[in-house]
Amino acid sequence: MDVRELTDEAERRAAVPLVRQLWSEASADEVLAWTAAEEYHLFGGVVDGELVGVAGVVVTDFLHHARHAWLYDLVVDEPRRGAGHGTTLVEFVEEWAADRGCESVALASPLEKPGVHRYYESQGYERWGYVIEKEL
Repeated sequence: MDVRELTDEAERRAAVPLVRQLWSEASADEVLAWTAAEEYHLFGGVVDGELVGVAGVVVTDFLHHARHAWLYDLVVDEPRRGAGHGTTLVEFVEEWAADRGCESVALASPLEKPGVHRYYESQGYERWGYVIEKEL
C-alpha cells in the first residue's frame, strides 16, 4: 500500500465516503471542512490505484502531554478490512509523527467498541485514562 498526504480538495473529496464510514452523521461538506483545516493532516492508503483507507492526524502540545499526534480518524473501506491496511496506516502515522518530534500517538475510542480497543492494544497502545465529555 502506498500512503501519502491528501492535500487538495479533489483528493479530500475522494476520501469523504471512507471518512463517512466512521462518521456517518457528518455531511460531505462537514468532512471537507474539517479535513481542510490547516493543522489537520489527512493521509490516504492506495492499493492498485484505489483509495482503501484514511487516517486524520493533528500534532499538538497540551499542558499534560508532551508533543503528540492525535489520531482523530482511522478507517479502512469496509470490504478491505482485515487485510492489514489499517496497521499500515497506523505505522505510517507513527513514523510521520516521530519525524515531527512527537513523543506519542494518542486517540479516543468509544466504549462500545471493544474490538477497536483490542486492535490498538495489539499494536502496543496502552489505556491510561478516559476521555470524558459533556455535550452542550
